[in-house]
Amino acid sequence: METPKNVQKNIMSENENKSPIKIFSTPKGLNVVKSPVKSIILSALREKELSFDEIVGVTGKSKSTVSVHLKALSQDGVIGSKTHPADQRKKIFFINSRYIGELNQQEVREREEEKVEFLIKNLINKGDPFEFFRLMFHTLRVVMIKEGVNLDPILNQTGMRIGEVFYRQLENKKTGELLKNLADFWVSNGLGRLEIENLNPITVWAYDCFECGLLPNVGESACALDAGILEAVFSAHLSQKIIVNEIKCYAKGDKYCCFVIESLDGLSEELSPD
Repeated sequence: METPKNVQKNIMSENENKSPIKIFSTPKGLNVVKSPVKSIILSALREKELSFDEIVGVTGKSKSTVSVHLKALSQDGVIGSKTHPADQRKKIFFINSRYIGELNQQEVREREEEKVEFLIKNLINKGDPFEFFRLMFHTLRVVMIKEGVNLDPILNQTGMRIGEVFYRQLENKKTGELLKNLADFWVSNGLGRLEIENLNPITVWAYDCFECGLLPNVGESACALDAGILEAVFSAHLSQKIIVNEIKCYAKGDKYCCFVIESLDGLSEELSPD
């Protein structure tokens, strides 16, 4: 059953009003995308490459409007295009830049973690350089969340780079041994404590999480850095692309963080402890 045009229009209008400001890194520098229509186009293209007609369908806008936005995004270096394999008269569009993050308009309110008393107690009086840095990192995250700034893509990429480097120290052909090495790495670097709940799919519980343990309840997962580390480690271990889903998080009000690690095609027998 097709959605009535007036209903579809209302849905698109609502999505546009809620659309966050997206930030992309291009060869020309940072590009801040404020247009709701461009934002919808880019969200769709981040999922997969699309033809012009498919983009028109996603946005619900006229062909002329979509054409103007695609031209602007192309000129800014945010997207690119190539000839459609089935029809050389048409084009396929794709993301040609790096997604940095986004800005969401949120209600500004003071959190307990931002009060001067909290900072004095937890930053100045600790006397521990590691704890000082941890609270600084925590305070930065809280301020970013308050202002509606989502830097998860950058944190995730940072985590992946960390994971790629440290995998050389953690490497072991046996998944069970790799997990033990990873748990030791987590503790020794002050990231928290890991417990392996399952091996197929690999399910990791994280306690005393460095990344989000002190964050307020923001209603969503906040461990993009940790997820990036895990993704890089297991992608290298299995020599295939791995996805990491955080299904529980302190920042969602849970008592621990929980990561489920799977390959794009589902876990294989390679993930046995032997």
